[in-house]
Amino acid sequence: MDTPVIELTDTPSSADLDRIGGSLAAFNESDVGPARRQPLAALVRGNGQLVAGLSGYTAWGWLYVQWLWVAEEQRGQGLAGILLAAAEREAIGRGCHGAYIDTFNPLALRVYQKAGYAVFGALPDFPPGRTRSFLSKGLPQGTN
Repeated sequence: MDTPVIELTDTPSSADLDRIGGSLAAFNESDVGPARRQPLAALVRGNGQLVAGLSGYTAWGWLYVQWLWVAEEQRGQGLAGILLAAAEREAIGRGCHGAYIDTFNPLALRVYQKAGYAVFGALPDFPPGRTRSFLSKGLPQGTN
């Protein structure tokens, strides 16, 4: 084999990203078993328009909430908690035993804590002037 060459790029090809992701997924599956990764979204519409939404996935018995957004004019009405509860119910139905989420927004942090999530880690100054908090919550055992 030739001497490896490190290439840094901010425009990786989709083929390279697919190779990295696919290879890591294959390794992880051989190491700990299949992830059974499945997308999950909960959406709120008003007058035909999307006004709030949650996007994430379930894998290895966990729900990961990647994005949770509520339109500014809809905030303060409990929609974030309703979306979390809906996603958690679906995750339980998929056999999940836990959920996790992260945020650097202090208001969102309080919403997640109110919904039963507890901080298990934090990165100060990520982004500068804020702390990124990582939260988790145990879910009742599902039926699957």
